[in-house]
Amino acid sequence: MTGLLVVEDEPTLARALGRVFADHFDHVHVAGTAREARAVLAQHPHIIDVVFTDVMLPDGDGISLVAELRQLDPTLGAVVATGVDDPRTADRAVELGVQGYLLKPFEMTEARINAANAEHWRRLEQENQDHRERLSGLVDVRTRALERSRAETITRLSVAAEHRDMETSSHLERMSAYAAILARRAGLDPDHCEQIRLASPMHDIGKLGIPDHVLLHDGPFTPEQRRIMGTHTVLGHRILAGSESPLLELGATIALTHHEWWDGSGYPCGLAGTDIPVEGRIVAIADVFDALASPRRYKPAFGVDQAVEIMRSERGTHFDPWLLDRFLDDLDELLFIRSAHPDRTDVALAG
Repeated sequence: MTGLLVVEDEPTLARALGRVFADHFDHVHVAGTAREARAVLAQHPHIIDVVFTDVMLPDGDGISLVAELRQLDPTLGAVVATGVDDPRTADRAVELGVQGYLLKPFEMTEARINAANAEHWRRLEQENQDHRERLSGLVDVRTRALERSRAETITRLSVAAEHRDMETSSHLERMSAYAAILARRAGLDPDHCEQIRLASPMHDIGKLGIPDHVLLHDGPFTPEQRRIMGTHTVLGHRILAGSESPLLELGATIALTHHEWWDGSGYPCGLAGTDIPVEGRIVAIADVFDALASPRRYKPAFGVDQAVEIMRSERGTHFDPWLLDRFLDDLDELLFIRSAHPDRTDVALAG
């Protein structure tokens, strides 16, 4: 179904145009003023494909009217007619991008051809717009699929690092969920929170480069073993840094800085306070909380109350005090995460 709006204040010409256009368009509406034209468009917003308007109207000018109507419908076809051969008027019409420009008096055949061209242009524009939207939708679908695939690859690689240390995949699920919760409570934007959730499992990926005699050592570390173990932060950064992927770059930052302490006594760089990237400060809190509340081969699980007490004792030394307060504001949400991801030994993770 196609529709055309004639805007012409001379009644005889308006009726003649209406009859001519009725042979090509399913619906033809006639208005004598700009105000009447707006009313027609408001009443039939999905029917009008082309506006054929005189330049000189009793309450305005047709070129300005077309510009106004195209704010509502950018693909509206347009033909303007004028009784004055004025270069400035022609320039305005060209700048607006009308599909037809007629000088009065014109032949009705000219009017019909110009209007048909305008309707054809509109149809092509709508088809192009639909095509662009379909392509955009396809790109979005494929981008999301690629992101899911990348996230799954990262997670499974992170699991490999954790399993060398005899940890479980559940630790990564819980810790990354805690990190996202804390990022949200800290006021970071949702996209940033999601990136932290996806990148945080890579925090210990450098353990892939730690020798088994150190990584799997039972009991307290010797000073040399502790030094070697501490290099997993630098190794992790080395593995992940230099990528074109923002997610891997964020993982590199987290890997390098999640053992830095608020008071500057951490490693590997001895950063302090806000010199530590916020992502590293967030993951430090999330990682330690889950480690304290979970069993390890070198210790039993502490109760949640005891874990909270230990973390509060390190407020302002190990942990960013403001972030720690935000983390401990609502333990119920954290406990729900623990119950939803109990310890297990399989490696099957949700992407």
